[in-house]
Amino acid sequence: MTADSKELAPGTQVGELRPGAISRTTLALFAGASGDHNPIHIDVDSARAAGMDDVFAHGMLSMAYLGRLLTDTFRQEHIREFSARFTAITPVLAEPVLRAAVREIITVNGEQRAVLDISAVLADGTQTLAGSAVVALG
Repeated sequence: MTADSKELAPGTQVGELRPGAISRTTLALFAGASGDHNPIHIDVDSARAAGMDDVFAHGMLSMAYLGRLLTDTFRQEHIREFSARFTAITPVLAEPVLRAAVREIITVNGEQRAVLDISAVLADGTQTLAGSAVVALG
């Protein structure tokens, strides 16, 4: 059952995704799939030369996880908007938790929609992405 098939109210958490630890393999695979081969994400020496302790996840990897959370929870054709801003880096081996919660229910041109707050948060409470999505209900 998807979240759009039940009653939703402001404050209701509608989805959570725990993709597991962001490994070096995950970063290398994402670099290949996305075409983003920036060495600070896959080469420790490059990351250190840029002032980082180690490599860290591509911001768009976290966006991809948020997209997966949305499509796991709602039918793809019901997603009307999806945006987020990067607020912190996701270190290698971090285990982000991605969540979506209803901010409000609106009607646009006769279509009932849920406005969602979406986020990615690390175990220490660091929020790495914050954004919103709008999905059609029904």
